[in-house]
Amino acid sequence: MRKTFARPFARLLLAAAFLGASVAGQAAEQKPIDEGPSLLERYTNAAQDVILHGLKLVGVNYRLGGNDESSGLDCSGFVRLVFKETLGTLLPRTAKEMSEVGEHVDASELKPGDLVFFNTMKRAFSHVGIYLGDNHFLHAPKPGAEVRVESMQSSYWVKRFNGARRILDQE
Repeated sequence: MRKTFARPFARLLLAAAFLGASVAGQAAEQKPIDEGPSLLERYTNAAQDVILHGLKLVGVNYRLGGNDESSGLDCSGFVRLVFKETLGTLLPRTAKEMSEVGEHVDASELKPGDLVFFNTMKRAFSHVGIYLGDNHFLHAPKPGAEVRVESMQSSYWVKRFNGARRILDQE
């Protein structure tokens, strides 16, 4: 009984030894491969970078004409700051001017990072925010408020939606 168990076990050990030597030989012969982009670079993109930077500004006070984090931001100052600090992209100063940059996007085709525009002052394209996905956007809303996330499906924003523009190249 002992021989019947020992022989298959010995063969298994011998096969494992040959397999190990074979794999080690192949590893030594392989040429180094180009690593390409890092793991982080492969799983992030410009839209994610814009959104993450914008979310870091949640809670910053609104200030009409504001364009820096320490003194406060208005809607276009917020969007402009996020794109400049994240991507080095310099956008125009006002929401109206931003509405003329980039590519027009239908509401049904919105992607994270797109700019969304609203009529909040009885004139088209008077407010701008950054689309997050799932019908939510990030913006600096009004005096006395702070940068925040809101649903585009609330009745206030649905009635005032003017359109969207794509600034980022997205695949």
